[in-house]
Amino acid sequence: MAYVAVKGGERAIDAAHAWLAEERRGDPCLPEIETAQIAAQFGRAVDRVMAEGSCHDRELAALAVKQAQGDLIEAAFLLRAYRTTLPRFAAAHPIDTDAMQVRRRISAIYKDLPGGQVLGPTYDYTHRLLDFRLAGTGSLAGAGSQEAAAPTSCAEETAAMPRVTAILAGEDLIEGDRAADAPAEIPMGDLTRAPLAFPAERDVRLQALARGDEGFLLALGYSTQRGWGGTHPFVGEIRVGEVAVEIEPPELGFAIDIGEITVTECQMVNQFKGSKTVPPQFTRGYGLCFGHGERKAMAMALVDRAMRAEELGEERTAPAQNVEFVLSHCDNIEATGFVEHLKLPHYVDFQSELETIRRMRREAEAAASPDRREAAE
Repeated sequence: MAYVAVKGGERAIDAAHAWLAEERRGDPCLPEIETAQIAAQFGRAVDRVMAEGSCHDRELAALAVKQAQGDLIEAAFLLRAYRTTLPRFAAAHPIDTDAMQVRRRISAIYKDLPGGQVLGPTYDYTHRLLDFRLAGTGSLAGAGSQEAAAPTSCAEETAAMPRVTAILAGEDLIEGDRAADAPAEIPMGDLTRAPLAFPAERDVRLQALARGDEGFLLALGYSTQRGWGGTHPFVGEIRVGEVAVEIEPPELGFAIDIGEITVTECQMVNQFKGSKTVPPQFTRGYGLCFGHGERKAMAMALVDRAMRAEELGEERTAPAQNVEFVLSHCDNIEATGFVEHLKLPHYVDFQSELETIRRMRREAEAAASPDRREAAE
């Protein structure tokens, strides 16, 4: 009997997979979308999947988006699962975002910057109105206001763009860059090789945030601005562009450039009233993610600063300031597993709960019976 149930279940699962493939393909009268089209035209979706899937590969991320029918969390799950099968042949040097080939760079705290504000490709200044020209094809599709946003050359963009935080640092008005000041002999944590453990240092926290769920981090970052964390943030600088990736093969003894990746970096400037040992100054919140992901990088920077409350001697009163709460719940792959496993069979567990409830009700009714008889008399 059990064998029949198992075989029946296998046939049902195979049929479900076939139905899924049919739904994924959609109307066969329409041309099938190619992964190259997804990578080129659904860039923000691909960037998010790479960030949350913890793997920078546009082609694989586009394939995952197609396979998951546009479900970005499922796509990130697919990409991260595939990532675990890949060998690690080297560890890259830290990327140098100072040398970024910038295509977008803005600051909300200084209007006139060395190197200027570079608006780049952004939705910030567009009207939130549906552009029905995009429903068609041809040269007019998507034309209009975007024509004015033609990029300048990389050489012009990266001519002289010192960090905004360096301006504040020149007046000793912001805390130092602790990552740059950290001793080189202290090894960095690696969430891809070691499970998350507490207490978690800032390097591990930033790794967890970098591949955390954008929506979750966005909500937490929003909460800090509404009183649950009180970070009082300013966008010091957002940079989007390409950075070189370097590795140092042991047989060579020097670093070589193996390519470049697109990243988004955000530095938040936050108020800090100081302490007995530290004068009043600005503090930092930091965010960095794969691709063009300003919302993710900003939310990450807000939450990073909130989690530094204990380090800075501030009272921890909000969820975003609770390191264990944030890091234990920001990973949407883990969250998906916990939530969606509830769809799996729990027949035995439920029957046990059902029998417990029935027994408790019988005991409660038996205990109440003498009281009912006395009330009737």
